[in-house]
Amino acid sequence: MRKIPSRTPARHSVDRRGHRTVKAIVYRQYGGPEQLETADVAEPTVGPDVVLLQARAASVNPVDWKLREGYLDGLIEAWFPVIPGWDVAGVVEQPGIAVPEFAPGDEVIGYVRQDIVRNGTYAQKVAAPVRTLARKPRNLDWTQAASLPLAGLTAYQALVHALRVTGSDTVLVHAAAGGVGSFAVQVAHSLGARVIGTASEPNHDYVRSLGAEPVTYGPGLAERVGGIAPVTAALDLVGGDAVSQSRELGVPARRIASVADPAVNRIGGSYVFVRPDPSDLAALVDLVEAGKVTVEVAETFPLERAADAQRRSAEGHTRGKIALSID
Repeated sequence: MRKIPSRTPARHSVDRRGHRTVKAIVYRQYGGPEQLETADVAEPTVGPDVVLLQARAASVNPVDWKLREGYLDGLIEAWFPVIPGWDVAGVVEQPGIAVPEFAPGDEVIGYVRQDIVRNGTYAQKVAAPVRTLARKPRNLDWTQAASLPLAGLTAYQALVHALRVTGSDTVLVHAAAGGVGSFAVQVAHSLGARVIGTASEPNHDYVRSLGAEPVTYGPGLAERVGGIAPVTAALDLVGGDAVSQSRELGVPARRIASVADPAVNRIGGSYVFVRPDPSDLAALVDLVEAGKVTVEVAETFPLERAADAQRRSAEGHTRGKIALSID
């Protein structure tokens, strides 16, 4: 039986050309968080391979404000005005004519990254390519569900595809209490690996609750980690000295992955830039529903306060994820 949307669909306005509009957050040029504004934008077009969603929540990731600042201008083209955001959870309103996978009323999540930065997920309605979607975990609320795709896929793809972690591994996760790190600890643990996670002292209990043995980051890390167990694989989520510290521990270069330092490729490691993959996203959903992965939402902001949410993300000290609720 198909799910019925649990709330009234978003109200529409009409622009001067008679097109229906919805509320979204946009920025019209690169710059600071003050560039973000609430605007009426045209309701998205539903292409053949696209699913139109009534968005219930989005998640805020560091890449959102880095794109807004223009730091990734040479990597991904932006067409202004830009609606930021790549994570979404919502209800299917209309599937495209070539989409048999979903029907109106289905609850889904998505890592909606496309070839250009333009129509993101900080909006009441989102047109998501079907290749970016999976069903929503039944045991998560909307903000938790929206916080899973990008960070969860980053951790999953790094550990499963790049590092090929198994139950015989001891994995070191640098920055284990963060948005990606919290998922990485749990995914590695679900694979049967022993996990060591770096974190500040106040986050040690949290990292321990996720399934890792916590160590304090900073000078002397190699000695502290070496006193726990030999490390066979390492995941760098913070940059800086993390790759060199992993090498200092004797981890083979081919078993080091980084999402923060592309230079890891030069030593024979793996740089991981997450990509949409419905099979990987479905595997994460299964882990969540099996109770092997939980989602920590540190703070939730209404859509209209997206600028405040991005400011909080840019501070870089959040435990877990930051989410946006969408009415």
